[in-house]
Amino acid sequence: MSSQRDRSSSAPELWVCHLGTVDYRSGVAIQQRLHERRLAGELPDLLLLLEHPPVYTRGRRSGAQDLPLPENFYRARGIDVASTDRGGKLTYHGPGQLVGYPIVGVDDVGRHLRTIEDAIVAALGEFAIGARSRHDEGIDYTGVWVDDRKIASIGVRCARWVTSHGLAINVDPDLGVYDLFDACGLHGARFTSIAAETGRPVTTADVRRPLLAALAEAFDLELDLLPEAPHAVV
Repeated sequence: MSSQRDRSSSAPELWVCHLGTVDYRSGVAIQQRLHERRLAGELPDLLLLLEHPPVYTRGRRSGAQDLPLPENFYRARGIDVASTDRGGKLTYHGPGQLVGYPIVGVDDVGRHLRTIEDAIVAALGEFAIGARSRHDEGIDYTGVWVDDRKIASIGVRCARWVTSHGLAINVDPDLGVYDLFDACGLHGARFTSIAAETGRPVTTADVRRPLLAALAEAFDLELDLLPEAPHAVV
């Protein structure tokens, strides 16, 4: 493992695992296993970075109206539908979106959410994108925005003060999928991506490094980067 900081640092340690592309249900199962091991003290705090094949996920506050057409309509178009135990409403994951799942101990969930937002805003600044948090406008506006366009979503679960689920940044996904449902219960809100805002090709690999640097700074963490697909951990 290689550290992003000097080993003399007294900052808490965070293991970072890049898992590549993982189907959503497998990603949830991995989180559940790691959450149990983190609670048992077998592992330090972790951050999983990955992408998912196309999927709409229903959070705990989702309603039937959020997905206006039968699930088979979406599955026929290659988009899975899955229920999940994270907070928030219905959202989308898919190729071209960088997903991060922090499995970390917290003592204030609200502060945890705001710190993630701050880190994403800082990371987007590396692409000359002026983004902001809108948390003071209500729970439905959790995430990160560029003017009135949502560029990143956040939905977490906290059990026994250890989190799972987390963040999703639109790097260069198919933005048309947001027209097929009521994303995040926002009733027609516009969605955007790093590629759309910058007008140039961007990959999730391009975003990982600035995101990790911003998370390390925001949470005051020392990052240990594990080899890709760290089977001994997951």
